[in-house]
Amino acid sequence: MAKRVSYAKVEFPIEVPNLIDIQLSSYRDFLQEEIAKTRRRHQGLEAVLKETFPIESADGSYRLEYLYYTVGKPKYSIEECKRREVTYAVPLRVKLRLKTPREIKEQEVYLCDLPYMTPKGTFIINGDERVVVSQLHRSPGVSFEETIEPTGKVTFSARIVPYYGSWLEFEFDQSRCLNVYIDRRRKFPVTTLLRALGFASDEDILNQFGGIEKIKIDSRGDWRKVVGKVLAIEIIEPETNQIVIPKYEILTIQLTQRLEKMGVREISIIKEDIPEIINTLKKDPTHSKEEALIDIFRKMQPGNPATIENAEGYFHRLFFDPKRYDLHQVGRFIINRKLGMKVPLDKRTLDKETVIEVVRYLLKLRKGEGEGEPDDIDHLGNRRVRTIGELLQEQFRIGLLRVERVARERMAIYEMDSVMPHHLINSKLISALIRDFFGRGSLSQFMDQTNPQAELTHRRRLSALGPGGLDRERAGFEVRDVHHSHYGRICPIETPEGPNIGLITSLAMYARVNEFGFLETPYRKVKNGKVTKEIVYLTADQEDNYVIAQANARLDKDGRFIDKEVFCRYKNSLIKAKPEDIEFIDIAPQQIVGVSAGLIPFLEHDDANRALMGANMQRQAVPLLETEPPLVGTGLEAKSARDSGAVVVAEKDGVVRYVDSNKIIIGGKEYNLIKFGRTNADTCVNQRPVVKVGDRVQAGDVIADGAATKDGELALGRNVLVAFMSWRGYNFEDAILISERLVKDDVFTSVHIEKFEVEARETKLGPEEITRDIPNVSEEILRNLDENGIVRIGAEVKPGDILVGKISPKTESELT
Repeated sequence: MAKRVSYAKVEFPIEVPNLIDIQLSSYRDFLQEEIAKTRRRHQGLEAVLKETFPIESADGSYRLEYLYYTVGKPKYSIEECKRREVTYAVPLRVKLRLKTPREIKEQEVYLCDLPYMTPKGTFIINGDERVVVSQLHRSPGVSFEETIEPTGKVTFSARIVPYYGSWLEFEFDQSRCLNVYIDRRRKFPVTTLLRALGFASDEDILNQFGGIEKIKIDSRGDWRKVVGKVLAIEIIEPETNQIVIPKYEILTIQLTQRLEKMGVREISIIKEDIPEIINTLKKDPTHSKEEALIDIFRKMQPGNPATIENAEGYFHRLFFDPKRYDLHQVGRFIINRKLGMKVPLDKRTLDKETVIEVVRYLLKLRKGEGEGEPDDIDHLGNRRVRTIGELLQEQFRIGLLRVERVARERMAIYEMDSVMPHHLINSKLISALIRDFFGRGSLSQFMDQTNPQAELTHRRRLSALGPGGLDRERAGFEVRDVHHSHYGRICPIETPEGPNIGLITSLAMYARVNEFGFLETPYRKVKNGKVTKEIVYLTADQEDNYVIAQANARLDKDGRFIDKEVFCRYKNSLIKAKPEDIEFIDIAPQQIVGVSAGLIPFLEHDDANRALMGANMQRQAVPLLETEPPLVGTGLEAKSARDSGAVVVAEKDGVVRYVDSNKIIIGGKEYNLIKFGRTNADTCVNQRPVVKVGDRVQAGDVIADGAATKDGELALGRNVLVAFMSWRGYNFEDAILISERLVKDDVFTSVHIEKFEVEARETKLGPEEITRDIPNVSEEILRNLDENGIVRIGAEVKPGDILVGKISPKTESELT
């Protein structure tokens, strides 16, 4: 086995993490299979079940409670599922307790067959290997946007987007009023929403934005200090009880003279300059909480009777019912971060303080005094990854909502004394959804198995498309572009060249997904100009606060910077910083790229567009009959082969007791090898042992090579001698000339296994028949078929040859 020699100037301070961990850890956290059933954390499947149950009957006398769930064992092995063309799944059962006035019944109820992830991070659905791609979408929470109108005027808007539920959008109109849209359907003055939330009177609302101040005028009558201020409470003539000066009037000299004549000694004015709120209050047709609730109900539900009970119930369901409105802890985290609030992360419905803070921030932005800044929606601080676990959780949530509705209906219909929990649960509803998600969902894809690199990249892919994501027809240039926050998180090189460019990307080498779904990348901490061994993972928004040096900055043997000024990154600019101002340093130069681009030697000398093509084209290399590792590598070849699952790795230490082409026995463990297996891309997988009887192996050692690997390293091509020259015009443009020896020695020969299926159906005119007796076909053409009409094993066939003979019954047409 050849030994790699590293000429790297920068040592890897940490090992490259498991490259398919994004799939494995997400599914593991969703199912929590290893954790005792009563001690599972509130996440994944456990969280959805706890949110759905208990289910109560309308009168509250019957209650169906959830206790725990159990995960069964798969019926068949992975290989058997592929052979039988069935799904590799585990039965999911839920322990439920039904409380009735007379008794308590407990029962384990079957919920569905849940497709089970293989150790390679894939799923077997109907015998085909599939991958669920992670989705990159806009994070729930609050966002502030700045738009420049054609007139050149800058307008600001805000949005509160929940994980699921009704959107709230705040916008200013031409008359400087602040309006709010509920679910992009109906427009209301923002004060109507504030009244409905509990700030019933004008004074309550004004107190949230600066407040009202009472001013006493002394006997000398110094009215000059209130000129230009806005009157908060109207002035009433005591004798006639009529309004002399309405509220929200700006006090002019003439008005103050009039007040002086009337003998007014105390007035209430608005402290802050908030014309937007005052204009909105003037426009607001409602004056109390009840009126506001009815106004919202009437506009959102025009057909229903607008009673106060209906309006209150509807408004509560819209924003305060956890089953219909959920900010998710991510949304709450983003709101806290942006608005400087300290609300607990488990407070996942809307609250009035959040709405007030959003309006305050929007007013600050409009004033434009340098306070607050609009959000960049393409920044990775505002985009997050939904991995397989979260996507599955969403499917279960939808399914269990339907199950809950059916259970309530059955509680009302059934004779409850004889009912058991399984009578109330309709498991077909969930099974259908899960089957649909894996079989037809746009994020569940047929795995690209051309070679191990293609498999690995497919599992590390991030897609901005899919349900709740972007639409490729409407996605603009900005969303697709490389952003400074992608550094170390998303590969800037690897993306398709077609209409999906920039929408489908790949995870960078060291990147990982944190508990909130944000991408993190590791850095080494720098203290007083000295690089320490401490490694810190930072999200994109945390990184914006620090000055970060490059991995190849010159250091002395103690880890201090040699240069007086060092090239660093700060937000989206490159700066020169003094060593004492530097807070972090990159882990490695290849931190910025993904696995495919990381396999290209001397990548920094490549043109970016050609590097993109090179990274993509590695996935199209077919596994060769005879493999050979590259002479010049980047150090990622072994890691890529191992994590893709192409090679067989020893699970425990031991001595090799038996080896043949089909199996290897180490200690008491038997490893079965795949011989000439077919992949999704019709390429051939043939695993070959690389150990001999008597060899000592340690856990993690490669014991057998797979497709496109050699000695445990990725080997996609061959090291052939190439001449750059013109040869009588035969190599014009992109034509290549090869020697006869390359063909003779099978240097670039590959094996492909294609599968053809034919069905003999029962038709109205009789059955179709598979036979060797085919009319009007010569014996020469049928020479390769056996007596049943099926091609012989070992026959050599060319394009156009008959593989199976089949005749179909046909109506006899009468001759004219």
